[in-house]
Amino acid sequence: MKQVVLGVEISTTTYADVVARCEQWIQEARNIRVTGGAAPGRCVCVTSVHGIMTARTDCGFRKILNDADIATPDGMPVVWALRSFGHRAQTRVYGPTLMLHLCASAAERGHNVFLYGGRPEVLPTLQAKLIARFPSLRIVGMYSPPFRPLTPNEDLEVVRKLVDSAADLIFVGISTPKQEKWMSVHARKLPGVVMIGVGAAFDFHAGRVRQAPGWMQEHGLEWLYRLLVEPRRLWRRYLLQTPLFLPLWLMQLVGLLRHPTRPALH
Repeated sequence: MKQVVLGVEISTTTYADVVARCEQWIQEARNIRVTGGAAPGRCVCVTSVHGIMTARTDCGFRKILNDADIATPDGMPVVWALRSFGHRAQTRVYGPTLMLHLCASAAERGHNVFLYGGRPEVLPTLQAKLIARFPSLRIVGMYSPPFRPLTPNEDLEVVRKLVDSAADLIFVGISTPKQEKWMSVHARKLPGVVMIGVGAAFDFHAGRVRQAPGWMQEHGLEWLYRLLVEPRRLWRRYLLQTPLFLPLWLMQLVGLLRHPTRPALH
């Protein structure tokens, strides 16, 4: 199921549900490939307050989130909103943690993993730490894109690299909204591949940036920790954009703010 939060359809899901869906999609794609066919590319977006607020002013981005196969509730304020709309048992499905769950599944089932994003110096460290944690994990390729749009020729080469790698799962870590837009465009170019946008997970798991303590994450204070750690990069997001979420959420809750829904949210 999906629940509309300020115009964005958020999946009411869990880590186990997302992992099971990804396993199913990968197996289906492999079965179809044997017959010479091609399964659709799949997109999983981990959606925080930042993503929802960005979608309010960017209708194209809002469509990308609403068209995603899964849009998980990545931040605690999003979880609290879902609970307030009747999904009492909803828990957080956080990008970095989801990445570890999917790596564990990939290692067990022999799925091929590709790492797209991050800094060039971070990727080898990330690869080494993931393999140390999941010795059977097959990382079939890595690519750190430049901090600019790729040229058509560069993008063609990247797609060729991804296809040649036979990746089943691509973890995309180039921040919101760039990673969601990238996945949306490349779902058509990478049939049968499951793409998951995991944001800062690459830096966290490589040890380049520390994650907020668990108690801060549980109480919805991760934004404060990240603002203190990376103020120059994140101050606009957390001081200008994110605070607007609370009053808008309350307006939707009491019926003062309504958003059209599609006929079926599933």
